[in-house]
Amino acid sequence: MEESAPLRSLKGVGDKTEKLFQKLGIYTVGDLLHYYPREYDRYTEPVTVKEAVEKGAGKAAVAARITGNVDVKIAGKSTIVSTVLTDRGEALQLIWFHMPFLRNVLKRGGAYIFRGKVAEKRHRMVMEHPQIFTREEYEKLQNGLQPVYSLTAGITNKLLVKMIRQVLEQKELAAEYLPEEVRNAYRLSEYNFAVSQIHFPENQESMVLGRRRLAFDEFLFFILGIQLLKEKKTEEKNLFDMKPVWETEKVIEQLPYRLTNAQTQVWHEIERDMTGHTLMNRLVQGDVGSGKTILAFLAMILAGTNGYQSALMVPTEVLARQHWEGLRRLIKDSKLTGLEPILLTGSSTAKEKREAYAMIAEGKAKMIVGTHALIQEKVVYQNIALVITDEQHRFGVQQREILSKKGGSPHVLVMSATPIPRTLAIILYGDLDISVIDELPAKRLPIKNCVVDTSYRPKAYAFMQRQIEAGHQVYIICPMVEESEGMEAENVLDYTNRLKTVFPSQIVVESLHGRMKPAKKNQIMEAFAENKIQVLVSTTVIEVGVNVPNAVVMMVENAERFGLAQLHQLRGRVGRGDVQSYCIFMHNDAGEEIQKRLEILEKSNDGFFIAGEDLRLRGPGDLFGVRQSGSMEFKIADVYQDANILKEASEAAGGILALDPELALEQHRPLREELEKYMKSQAETLGL
Repeated sequence: MEESAPLRSLKGVGDKTEKLFQKLGIYTVGDLLHYYPREYDRYTEPVTVKEAVEKGAGKAAVAARITGNVDVKIAGKSTIVSTVLTDRGEALQLIWFHMPFLRNVLKRGGAYIFRGKVAEKRHRMVMEHPQIFTREEYEKLQNGLQPVYSLTAGITNKLLVKMIRQVLEQKELAAEYLPEEVRNAYRLSEYNFAVSQIHFPENQESMVLGRRRLAFDEFLFFILGIQLLKEKKTEEKNLFDMKPVWETEKVIEQLPYRLTNAQTQVWHEIERDMTGHTLMNRLVQGDVGSGKTILAFLAMILAGTNGYQSALMVPTEVLARQHWEGLRRLIKDSKLTGLEPILLTGSSTAKEKREAYAMIAEGKAKMIVGTHALIQEKVVYQNIALVITDEQHRFGVQQREILSKKGGSPHVLVMSATPIPRTLAIILYGDLDISVIDELPAKRLPIKNCVVDTSYRPKAYAFMQRQIEAGHQVYIICPMVEESEGMEAENVLDYTNRLKTVFPSQIVVESLHGRMKPAKKNQIMEAFAENKIQVLVSTTVIEVGVNVPNAVVMMVENAERFGLAQLHQLRGRVGRGDVQSYCIFMHNDAGEEIQKRLEILEKSNDGFFIAGEDLRLRGPGDLFGVRQSGSMEFKIADVYQDANILKEASEAAGGILALDPELALEQHRPLREELEKYMKSQAETLGL
């Protein structure tokens, strides 16, 4: 079976199932094979009823003998089966819904292992819908690693496991594409072994080996792709005749604040690039709130005053509108003429789009702000000299060629708020010059942070209510959209419903997550920006969200499930006004390592320091369950947790290209074929 084969070629996949898989981004057999587990479920040593009850809420495997009755009740359309396990004065109630046959399965006096979530309900400890094992069945699973995947409604973990097993059983072994000397030098397992062990590891060691190989491959392909691109566009000549202009100095002088020394330094680098002999390819790395946007505006003013067009491309429509309004205000306050910016997004009306296209084509619009709509076919620029994007929209060769056909190969400025340590940034952004804004504006009040466990939740809600009554707003972040089997963590949908019963009815609580349609997301973010919503319960989708200075509290549930850099990025949504802001990191795991990591956030608001500490603390055992945010959408690799693998992949890529710059030698043919597939699949990320 080929990896390119459609999912329909698998037994058990019909039209309905295929559509559900597509919601997870799985269209082919290869997509399924590279849909890696989110984490692994470990079948731990069973405990007694007394131990499970004393431990409290959480997942447990309980070894017990049924000594009481197995009751069946009919409640409306539901059939409820229940029994109570007792042990030295402690009781645990087991409940199953719609499973009346269990009355004949569970025998009085029988010894079983029940595995599920223990929770307190109506002052009693309850385990709902536990799995039932005999001791022999459980021992076979014990200490093994069972894959747990991210799911969507209609797709169960069991179905994913079944489908992936089917592929691995039917698929012919793939040819090894990494040169043997590379595998030997970096202690890498064979590819087919890696794929099978990432899904169904024999043990922890084989999972680590498999994951290491797959992470190495992702980094290697990414770096080879970037290096090959770099060869194509090194030292392109600057065909735009630009000179420094007094208008930028006027804007800087009239700002209601002084640029920091770091901002001034980076602005001079941008100005020097744009007025120099070669095209600018610059990454500006700056922590959340360090003032990158004003530098983007200054660059646009420099281009516009010299008679050229510029485009600022951002990932969300709400953010595009905010930047457009901010740029308009800046132009108006500085009394600059002929530089009125226009807005172009996917949801602009047909009339607005026609008018925008005409103004762009005629060169009347010098500054254009928008989403990916800026590089659609219908947009024809007269003389575009500058494209500014964020890290979510890597702007590369393909987009450049689109624009060059419309009139010129522009300067490129990429903005990044991801605090990647410089050594890693140089590898990941090998095609760009790097500038760093490493200080925050003086007037910015530091965010007050606290790391707490779930017992603090009632106090947190009371604190939020006081802040809302004072006119402010609140973010609450959950790691999941909806409840998912095999994962104990708060989810946006249930949490939103729960909060509506916690706060008074006049406090509006709404949810936001990545599965919503863009128009719905925009509608909710705009309502939040206008304070029509006081509490926004969201996934990490707000990480590249909107600027709401009135939002002064953020609480992150299950903070232990996020990487430190991602938590820092999320925290950057508050602290944007002149009012004191607060961030509450709530964890569900009191382990010493978790506590130590989260305390770094409590002590520091410096993203680069946090990223460095995160790298220092992560050991080889910190393998799964924590995904960082970042500019690169790797399926399994993580630039923080796999920093050493990234460095090795960079070294290997350098060695391969030194020997064979075009990957033309016969020994590199399999590698070149795999790289071409990768580059095609990653066209948007790499800008190919």
